[in-house]
Amino acid sequence: MIIRLADRSLQTRFGVFDEILFYDGLSECIALVMGEVRNEDDVLVRIHSSCISAHVFNSIECTCREEMEAAQTLIGQNGRGVVIWLDQEGKGNGHLALIESIKYKRQGFDQAEAYVKAGYRKDGRDYRPAADVLNEIGVRSVILLTDNQKKADELRDHSITVSAIRPLD
Repeated sequence: MIIRLADRSLQTRFGVFDEILFYDGLSECIALVMGEVRNEDDVLVRIHSSCISAHVFNSIECTCREEMEAAQTLIGQNGRGVVIWLDQEGKGNGHLALIESIKYKRQGFDQAEAYVKAGYRKDGRDYRPAADVLNEIGVRSVILLTDNQKKADELRDHSITVSAIRPLD
């Protein structure tokens, strides 16, 4: 179950979004909504996990910042879409896991393998809150902005129609 806590208009470099704050009983998540999405099909949707390193500290060791900007750019150009921000740092493992995995990433492992080498889950994220948000705001089907098949599969498991997957490159 997801609870809508608050909303406001948010002006960004990419246009004006409605920022909607939700709470799922464990953590908050945010939906940035541009344009009319209720009862609409094929809405561009980006599910994005928090990344302190990229979004706060401007790290160049990952692509999180660039992916967020690419998603907001596409949504702005399209005039409608949704970004769902989940508080799932370090692929759901937390910031400590990210820090401990960096030595393995620098040895050439991809991020998921680096988490496993450091003793964490390859990907511990849960996309149920994102599905709950999409249901709450009334999106009928999505074009998911990702290259992560797991996101699409989990959304489908939670009765979200994923019309297509569109990588952000």
